[in-house]
Amino acid sequence: MCAVILPPRDPAPSRWAYRLQRLWLTPLFRTAVLKGLPLAVLLAIPAGWLADADRREALRAEVADIRRQVETRPEFMVKLMAIEGATPSVDEDIREILPLDFPVSSFDLDLKEMRRTVEGLDAVRSAEMRVRPGGILELRVVERVPALVWRSPEGLALLDAQGNRVAPIEARGARPDLPLIAGRGADKAVPEALHLIAAAGPIGSRLRGLVRVGERRWDVVLDRDQRILLPTRNAVATLERVIALDGVSDMLGRDIVVVDLRNPDRPTVRLAPEAVEEFRRIRRLQAGATN
Repeated sequence: MCAVILPPRDPAPSRWAYRLQRLWLTPLFRTAVLKGLPLAVLLAIPAGWLADADRREALRAEVADIRRQVETRPEFMVKLMAIEGATPSVDEDIREILPLDFPVSSFDLDLKEMRRTVEGLDAVRSAEMRVRPGGILELRVVERVPALVWRSPEGLALLDAQGNRVAPIEARGARPDLPLIAGRGADKAVPEALHLIAAAGPIGSRLRGLVRVGERRWDVVLDRDQRILLPTRNAVATLERVIALDGVSDMLGRDIVVVDLRNPDRPTVRLAPEAVEEFRRIRRLQAGATN
C-alpha cells in the first residue's frame, strides 16, 4: 500500500481572511462593531415598539399625565396676586387685563408676556413680576407721573414729562394743578414745553398755557388774551428775553395783544383795538395842534 504524501500547508491567510484582518485593524471599523452595533440593536428595540401608533399614543398620554401631576402639586400652585405701587384705578385695570382664575399652576403662567401686557397700559411705566413662596404672584408697578394736561382734537389727556400718555380726563378742572398745552403734535415736544413753563415762572400767575402751532413752534398764552409768538428755534432763550424786557418796561402790562417773535431779528407787537384807536386819536390831536 502506497502512502499519500500531502503537500505542505501554506501558512499564509486567504485573500478574504487577510482583508478582514486588515479591516479589523482599522479603528473606525473596530469602534463601529464593538460600540455602534450594540447601540443600534438597543435603539432598534424601542423603535420597533414605538412603531405601533396605539403604543405611541398611550405613552404620550402617560407622560402628559405624569407632567400634569407634577405641575399641579401644591407647592407649584399660585393662589392669589398681590399688586404693589399701583393706585386703585390702575390696580383695577391690571386685574381686568389679567383675568387669572386662581388657583393656577405656576407652569401655566407666562410672566414675560404678562409683564408686557401690564406695561401696555398708559399709566404704567414699568412692571416686575415674580412668584413668591406661598403661592403669591407679586406684581410691582411703577406708574407714570402726570406733568401736563394736553388738549388735543381727541380730548383731554394727562402726559408725563417724556410726553407719554398717562390717562384721559373729563375736564380741565380735574387737574388744575398741572399746566396746559394744546395743539396737534404737542405731546411730541413736552420736554421743551416744560422748559418754557419753567422759564415763564416770573409771569406764572398769568400763564394760561402753551399752544403748539404747525407742530413746529409754540405760542405762550397769557390772561387778558395776550400771546407771545415764539420762533421755531431757541424758544426758551427768546421767552427769557421777553420776560426780562417786561421786568424793565412792564411791556406785558400794557395794551398789547400779541408779541410776535417768530422772526427774532424783527420783533413786532400788536396793540389792542382800543389802544390802536387811542393812538390814532392822539396822532390826530398832534396833527391838529401842528396845523
